[in-house]
Amino acid sequence: MTNTVNVSPSQAQQDVPAWGAVIAMTLGVFGLVSAEFLPASLLTPMASDLSITEGMAGQAVSATALLAVAASLLTATVTRGIDRRYVLLGFSVLLIVSNILVAFAPNFVLLLAGRVLLGIALGGFWTMAAATVIRLVPDSSVPRALAIMFSGVSAAAIFAAPLGSYLGGIIGWRHVFLLASLLGVLTLVVQFFTLPSIPPRGRATLGTLIAVMNRPRMKFGLFVLVLIFTGHFALFTYVRPFLENVTGVATAGISGILLGFGVANFIGTHIAGTLIGRSLRLTLALMPLIMGLAGLGMVSFQGIVPTAILVAVWGMAFGGVPVAWSTWITRSVPDEAESGGGLMVATIQVAIALGAAAGGLVFDISGALGVFSIAAIILLAAAISVTIGLRTGPAK
Repeated sequence: MTNTVNVSPSQAQQDVPAWGAVIAMTLGVFGLVSAEFLPASLLTPMASDLSITEGMAGQAVSATALLAVAASLLTATVTRGIDRRYVLLGFSVLLIVSNILVAFAPNFVLLLAGRVLLGIALGGFWTMAAATVIRLVPDSSVPRALAIMFSGVSAAAIFAAPLGSYLGGIIGWRHVFLLASLLGVLTLVVQFFTLPSIPPRGRATLGTLIAVMNRPRMKFGLFVLVLIFTGHFALFTYVRPFLENVTGVATAGISGILLGFGVANFIGTHIAGTLIGRSLRLTLALMPLIMGLAGLGMVSFQGIVPTAILVAVWGMAFGGVPVAWSTWITRSVPDEAESGGGLMVATIQVAIALGAAAGGLVFDISGALGVFSIAAIILLAAAISVTIGLRTGPAK
């Protein structure tokens, strides 16, 4: 029923692309990220139903992020002797169990347990995602395959929060999570029938993580990645107060602008696949450059129409970031792509926390304009750093 992927010393691609398996990976991304986003639109009814504060309910979201960091660093080591097909199927099972636990949680403890399981699945899946995809298609098809997989993130951004909020008002938040568990079942079934056997490769120990991080250019690349995601999430975390207080957009308008961000993000993911095929380094530099200029544009031109356009431009540029940096990881450390992916996921999670926290400090001092100005400068600094110092060949 499954076909074994032959492994070569440097890359482990198939001669014939396994697009069905790539779609299965995309479904995994969509299901996991949707589950991650759902509490953002359902936090108030969840807190009310469980008789806890919204702040306490929010800690369940934090628990997901913390476990995702831990799982991203430990998954390759803990599962180093297991066929990657079965590991990925296991993460889909965790996704299903997580959503069912949350849906039936009678108290905060079980809610937290469900979100902890999601964090493990989320961090573990992302660690293996890019390393798996490059083994499912020929080298020439890798950028396209990564773009398809990461379109699952954009699709989740478009549908999960607004649809979750809408359905929560009709059928209740618990049924929304039950629907999410059904999405997990669909993902599991598709993965079962399409994912080939993918034998583990690489040493995958904790020492390997340190060794990979110490390779030439890896620390620099991860530092630039921190700059990009710090700048982006400082912008993203405070985009609503910026739109409300600076631009003067009404609530309905904010929903429309953010929907535009999500749609543009989806488009940008696919554009990035084409750009990477021409020049990975140019793509890596272009994405934060456009994001930074869009941020400065929003600070300079505060009308509703220019802001809506610039938010869409920002979303389109960010759509290419995960695709481009996953490609960079797989090309920089092709022999340890899973360990490299784990470092990338952990770096991104740290940057997300840093961007939100630092943005909050700046917001209290100088408001949304200050946050957007500094975040834009950080993104431009990232673009300059890529242009000057980042290489895209193997880091040996």
